[in-house]
Amino acid sequence: MIQYILQRILLFIPTLVVITLITFGLTRLAPGDPAAVKAGVGAEGTLSARNVMTEQTFELWRKQMRLDRPVIEQYLLWLGDIARLDFGVSFIDNRPVLEKIAERLPVTILMNTIAVFIAYLVAIPLGVYSAVNAGTFWDRVITFCLFALYSLPSFWIATLALTFLCNPEFIYAFPSHGLYSNRFDFLPFWDKVGDVLWHLVLPMTVYTYGSFAFISRQMRSAMLETVRQDFIRTARAKGLSERRVIFVHAMRNSLIPIITLLAGILPSLIGGSVIVETIFSIPGMGELSYRALVARDYPMIMAIFTFSAVLTLVGILLSDVLYSIVDPRIVYGKRGT
Repeated sequence: MIQYILQRILLFIPTLVVITLITFGLTRLAPGDPAAVKAGVGAEGTLSARNVMTEQTFELWRKQMRLDRPVIEQYLLWLGDIARLDFGVSFIDNRPVLEKIAERLPVTILMNTIAVFIAYLVAIPLGVYSAVNAGTFWDRVITFCLFALYSLPSFWIATLALTFLCNPEFIYAFPSHGLYSNRFDFLPFWDKVGDVLWHLVLPMTVYTYGSFAFISRQMRSAMLETVRQDFIRTARAKGLSERRVIFVHAMRNSLIPIITLLAGILPSLIGGSVIVETIFSIPGMGELSYRALVARDYPMIMAIFTFSAVLTLVGILLSDVLYSIVDPRIVYGKRGT
């Protein structure tokens, strides 16, 4: 196992280089010039009348952003910078990229951690129950409700929540924006925790309800396949209780598809949710990513892509390791051969 992990870590380097090359090329192929956007250059390449920017200053900006150099040289310079963990400064406000990410990242990690916990806490038991009671009335009811929720657009549900649950004209049960109240700095510690959780109720509901159907269906399918295996029939023949057969033997061997989803969950800790964060005015990574894309903020975009790629590779490695923990029959290396 240790040899396998070391081999996978060594493969991270060329894989990451290829990923950065592709993402760098995609950002450069996108139309628009960040220096032109910042200077207010129009579609015909002329400075707008409301901007007193001189041509010399415009060219100075292009030089500062390294846009006056060949694309290959830009990539090599940028690759050398990230090797030193230097992601440069944002084109928007000239602030260090890592500093801006450090401000937004805790909010996004908090939201996504809560979202993943709620999604798995609700979806896995529903999937197990549906598999054990497959074809019954309650299985059909759960399936219908979950897919009905899955079909509802998140932006529509968020808009309805703001209209009917955050409006004094209807029901003012939750705050409509932000993560804190105006009196947050004067609250005791546990009251601060409660205030943040109160602000997160609606965003987390909108963020997680769509994932219930997908995760629970994955769990249900895996459980249905597992309960038909010979070792489950053997466990029942030994006289084990049905609860022990389901939760100890069947459920453990059905977690492989759920663990596979971890590879896609870790990058979401960086990406965030543009829709939820924008509608509820939450200063997270989703909103930051959207603003960077609109403004052609290359250093910020490439930093977010790089972090997401690293987390994807780590998620895949973590999934491989958890496979052997959940199912000891899965081995890596010479013993597996």
